[in-house]
Amino acid sequence: MAQILAPSSQWQMRIPKNSAPASPMTAEMWSSLLLKQNKKGTAKNTARFRVFAVQSENSTINRLENLLNLDITAYTDKIIAEYIWIGGSGIDVRSKSRTIAKPVEHPSELPKWNYDGSSTGQASGEDSEVILYPQAIFKDPFRGGNNILVICDSYTPAGEPIPTNKRHRAAEIFCNKRVGPYYCGAGADKSFGRDISDAHYKACLYAGINISGTNGEVMPGQWEYQVGPSVGIDAGDHIWCSRYILERITEQAGVVLTLDPKPIEGDWNGAGCHTNYSTKSMREDGGYEVIKKAILNLSLRHKDHISAYGEGNERRLTGKHETANINTFSWGVANRGCSIRVGRDTEKKGKGYLEDRRPASNMDPYVVISLLAETTILWEPTLEAEALAAQKLALKV
Repeated sequence: MAQILAPSSQWQMRIPKNSAPASPMTAEMWSSLLLKQNKKGTAKNTARFRVFAVQSENSTINRLENLLNLDITAYTDKIIAEYIWIGGSGIDVRSKSRTIAKPVEHPSELPKWNYDGSSTGQASGEDSEVILYPQAIFKDPFRGGNNILVICDSYTPAGEPIPTNKRHRAAEIFCNKRVGPYYCGAGADKSFGRDISDAHYKACLYAGINISGTNGEVMPGQWEYQVGPSVGIDAGDHIWCSRYILERITEQAGVVLTLDPKPIEGDWNGAGCHTNYSTKSMREDGGYEVIKKAILNLSLRHKDHISAYGEGNERRLTGKHETANINTFSWGVANRGCSIRVGRDTEKKGKGYLEDRRPASNMDPYVVISLLAETTILWEPTLEAEALAAQKLALKV
């Protein structure tokens, strides 16, 4: 295990046009780089400095960059697969790389792998091996070529899903014959400036992620991107892979990524992951009645959904800033202050989709999409509870 402390190749290094050619930098030269403290003073716990270095065509940094950009497809059939999984917190993304003998088209062609679960808070040191099952593949926008990103979920050596494996339960729900094709689209308010947002947008399109748009948001420095519409478990796979790509891009830009639903306290909007949801019957003639029945079910399981919709969401769902109060379920047409919003177009056409505005930006998409399907399709309330909820919500179902 090695720690590399060296100036980043991302730093802009320039020399005057009339300068003499420079030699590759030695260790002594690195250590003598001039670090100038900002004379205007520094904030607490913050050190500001400028780095001056010299770059030439034959420099160490250029040679490293050439290797990073090297296309190996002309020299070997082998590819690099980046195995990605969710860590012990349920929101951190982990990954490691392995060489695969040739390009693949389906995750079933990839071998299972393992990792040390004691290092991620997912197993004890005495029995630390956790097995990775490849589930979805995307093109790698960082390495290019035939290299891939692999979304995996985690199991014990005996084949049992570990507690943080929420994808397994979601897959079980979508394999249920009563759950037909449904579509889900989610927007996540998690980018930091237009250049990062645009880079992430293009990287997702390259990877094959079904990203459908992006826009600036209310909070300073806040941007949103949307993934979908996606069918079934694909929604979770695509969102998790988009998060991994965003982490890599912010890492390269020197920006720290947070998925907190209210990262900066103030009189402005927090960060949510609004989820647009529909079943086949919702999109057909008469679908508005199906949507209202789904809203009825969602009202009866409001606490179950809120408890699964992200940590710290109480700081965001205050009843202000286009949110409903976390303790109260509500719905409305074109009302962004409700738990569930129905669009004007859906009301007019009598079919379409609903928007669940409760999930936080740090929600687990596998949990949210499976819970929506379970509550609106598989779960049946008692007739008494249904009647009381319909009366309370003024819903004629």
